[in-house]
Amino acid sequence: MKKILVAEDDKFLANAYRVKLTKASYDVTLVADGEETLAALQKGKFDLIILDLVMPKKDGFSVLSEMKKNDEWKNIPVIVASNLGQKEDIEKAMGLGAKDYIVKTDFAITGLVAKLQSLIGPAQ
Repeated sequence: MKKILVAEDDKFLANAYRVKLTKASYDVTLVADGEETLAALQKGKFDLIILDLVMPKKDGFSVLSEMKKNDEWKNIPVIVASNLGQKEDIEKAMGLGAKDYIVKTDFAITGLVAKLQSLIGPAQ
């Protein structure tokens, strides 16, 4: 079973991701800030990360920067899911190694499973 780390401080949205991805047979771990994201990466191996950019303690850009410097984490695919939709924010996240970028207000959660499958394949 493929493991997904969801870094999202909005509890409602984090739970919606968890429900959708669990139904698709992914093993989902939820964290609510950048520090928890890095701590989770130190404890376990993940096949993909869904990363919010605006989070408490440490933002998603900082998390991406730290991931890029770490040999164990730098190749984990990251889908950024953020309300930041400015071209500069998208380019910065992609430049830091994100594989895809979702503007939350423009994206239906139903399409998330298809995005994951295109990056890492089905859950099993």
